[in-house]
Order: sequence, then structure tokens, then C-alpha cells
Amino acid sequence: MRIEIPGYKELELSCLVLDYNGTIAVDGTIPAAVRERLTALADELEIFIVTADTHGTAKKVCEGLPVEIYTFPSGDAMHEKEKILEKLGKEHCVCMGNGRNDILMCRAAELSIAVMDAEGMCGALMAEADVCVRSMEEGLDLLRYKKRLIATLRG
Repeated sequence: MRIEIPGYKELELSCLVLDYNGTIAVDGTIPAAVRERLTALADELEIFIVTADTHGTAKKVCEGLPVEIYTFPSGDAMHEKEKILEKLGKEHCVCMGNGRNDILMCRAAELSIAVMDAEGMCGALMAEADVCVRSMEEGLDLLRYKKRLIATLRG
């Protein structure tokens, strides 16, 4: 996915890295509207879900979605997410998150989107994100409808 943002930078994105709970799932469930958007975005981006899997259901909930899931112990989620981003090539990653443990991931990614949905958003994450949105759907739609993203970030 190539996005040229006048007066800012040109993005060459190949990976979408998503926090699970609070970002694309509410109480461990992915809404139908989010599932539809993930399926549509899979034509342009490889999609990775990073999660400590708090509810223990991420793999089952994600069945049928074009995603790869990375799980890790919850004790050091912030650093684990950053390591995954480094492994994928942070300069080609867009990430979305809502929690304090998403700060390093958002700081490292080429493009980061902070999501404030039903589970809220860590206030400190706002300072690390390129864009803040009101919902999961809005965050994913910035990638589907690139002119929205360009309008937000252009110089």
C-alpha cells in the first residue's frame, strides 16, 4: 500500500499490526463491521494481531479472518509488541492500538493509529500516535479511504 502525504512523507506499507482487546475486539469479540473491514484490507496488507490473549479466545474468534496471530505472556506485552514490529520491518508497518502497552509499538511504526472505542484509550498513547480515532471502524477506514488519512496528516 503506497500513500503519498504531501508535505509529510510517502508511506510504503505492507503490514497492518493490530492490538486485539480494545482495538479490534470488545470484551474478546470482534464486531461484524470490523471483520468486514479486515477482510477488505487483506487485499492490500498482511494483517497481524498481537495479543496476550486475555480472554484465551483470540484464535477461535479470528477463525476465517485473513490474519496471523502472535501471542505472548502478558507480563511484558509492551516490549513483545515492539519486538514483533521490528521482526516484520517497522518501516513498512502501520499499527493500531489503544493501551499503554501499545506505546512502544506506536512509537516505532511508520504509521500509528490510536483507537478510543468502548474500552477507552491510554492518554499517553495519544502523544505517540500519528492519528487518533473514535472507533475501530474509523481507524481501519483511514486505510481503506486513503484521502481521509492524507487530509489528516498533510503539511
